[in-house]
Amino acid sequence: MGMYEDLQKSLAEAIEIEKGNIPLTRKANMPADTFVASDRETELINEMVEIRKGQNMSQGQLAAMVGSKQQVISRIEQRENSPSVKMFANLIYALGYELKIVKRNG
Repeated sequence: MGMYEDLQKSLAEAIEIEKGNIPLTRKANMPADTFVASDRETELINEMVEIRKGQNMSQGQLAAMVGSKQQVISRIEQRENSPSVKMFANLIYALGYELKIVKRNG
């Protein structure tokens, strides 16, 4: 993803946050008010990293499987960039998994 696409994605996400469509959580123990997007994204990315490492696959190998660059995978794993649903689904699929929507209890 190029700089223009990253900026475009960031602006779209900012609009969704402003509309209240993406929940924010206050991060504790910070010198200034700091908010982060839902922790569910972090949980999903952590699971993806565990799967990748469990398969002894490098970031570069995963990137090659989805037609991307190692730096993109690194930025996703370091939470510097949020992957689109399409990118995340492609990464998961390349690892031998799939995404499903399951009704939650309650």
